[in-house]
Amino acid sequence: MSPEARSPREAILQFLTSLQSPAHILVAISGGSDSTGLLLLLDEAVKAAPHLKISLCAATVDHALRASSADEAREVAALCASLGIAHAITTWQGDKPKTGIMAAAREARYGLLAEAAEALGADLIVTAHTLDDQRETLAMRGMRTEEVSTGIADAVLFDRRFWILRPLLFSSRADIRAFLSERGAGWIDDPSNEDVKYERVRIRRELSADAGAERNIRAVWEERLAVSTKGADWLDHHFKLHGGLLGQVMPDGLRQDRAVLDYVLGRLTAVFGGQPFAPGRAQMERLLSFAAGGEPGRMTVGRVVFDLRRNGLYLTRESRGILPLVLQPGEAGVWDGRFEARNGSAIDVRIEAQSGRSSLIPVLVTGIQPPRVGAVINSTTHDESSAPKDLGALDSCDEHRNEGGGGRGLPKSAWRRAMASAPVLSAGGAPLSQEYIRIIHLTPYFAPFDRFLTRFDFIFANRLSAVFATAPYARPPLRSIDGKTI
Repeated sequence: MSPEARSPREAILQFLTSLQSPAHILVAISGGSDSTGLLLLLDEAVKAAPHLKISLCAATVDHALRASSADEAREVAALCASLGIAHAITTWQGDKPKTGIMAAAREARYGLLAEAAEALGADLIVTAHTLDDQRETLAMRGMRTEEVSTGIADAVLFDRRFWILRPLLFSSRADIRAFLSERGAGWIDDPSNEDVKYERVRIRRELSADAGAERNIRAVWEERLAVSTKGADWLDHHFKLHGGLLGQVMPDGLRQDRAVLDYVLGRLTAVFGGQPFAPGRAQMERLLSFAAGGEPGRMTVGRVVFDLRRNGLYLTRESRGILPLVLQPGEAGVWDGRFEARNGSAIDVRIEAQSGRSSLIPVLVTGIQPPRVGAVINSTTHDESSAPKDLGALDSCDEHRNEGGGGRGLPKSAWRRAMASAPVLSAGGAPLSQEYIRIIHLTPYFAPFDRFLTRFDFIFANRLSAVFATAPYARPPLRSIDGKTI
């Protein structure tokens, strides 16, 4: 057993005592050994400790990729019924992609689990990822990058709605199966777990032949948390946001620790570019060298234009490649990976970039209220005014010269570039009236955080939410992590 590993019973007990209570847990169970073990371990521990005020429900996602999957889901339902645990079966409907099936299945699985959690009144979701899964993930990521990976996180906030926790992440599959054998419980073997066309299966076979020393993943996690905390402080002291679209890194912010700069600039690039991941290592090295060089100029990384001036580094979404989004009445969606839109009107609404529709009024959005027609709502830090500015003279340098506060002024070209990436709303090719604009909810969307936010990035992401004046993220439903109060 590696120094990080722990017995399944020990892991479950520590998990339950760390939870805020009362709590209603949704257990994701496929019927395989890991998830069956998780359900039985939790059931055993919860029944032995009623004072914890913790209850269980369960859900099985039928991906409908194999003929036997529906029968397997019913077997799991029977197991849950025998334990007195409420259970739901949710099915992945519709056509399945011919490529990237594993990633698509993962995305669908978590969405369906969240729906089941809402239906069953659960407070959080638990999945049965194990130390074996962690090793496989680290090996796969190690093949793609030289960066140290945090691997699978023990706590992830999904879709800003539910925390997904992984209590068996430091327990081995062999120990879980030993527990099941002790209980006389069987499990379902998924044949796809032996199909070498999947990368994880190939990696698993290689690892089974070479079970070398485990990485001290907890130490890596602590380093990541420390950088996230420093990154949040960096935002407070060195970053300003103008009009919800133009970021400004102050000169002192470019002279900070390189590891912190790497972290914050990578994630700001993902946020302003509407991408779920920070740029790769080669792109980040180029960006860091450019930012540290001190010579005025521009470069584009990850769909973001960086404009280095004497008064700092400006960043905004480049105006190319921004696709329109049409929302039907009552529909919601994410536009350009940067804004979440909800159409509360009775008509179809089109959202596109100002660069493509110069005749329409752009909307600069911050906060969680619907924007006003013809207004710039200026989200800034600490010392800046949030009073709306008139958009009637966007070409006037003087109109927005001091929007940065403190007399520092905004470069005209950087502001125009930001405005080109601003969303405009229309219906049938015509601007929306005030009556309709009030019921179109348009709020900032953080692509690297709003779908999957690990607890390692929670501190930074929450501080970024404050900068953009959006709602804070839900805190993890934990009183402690590894015995440390949070």
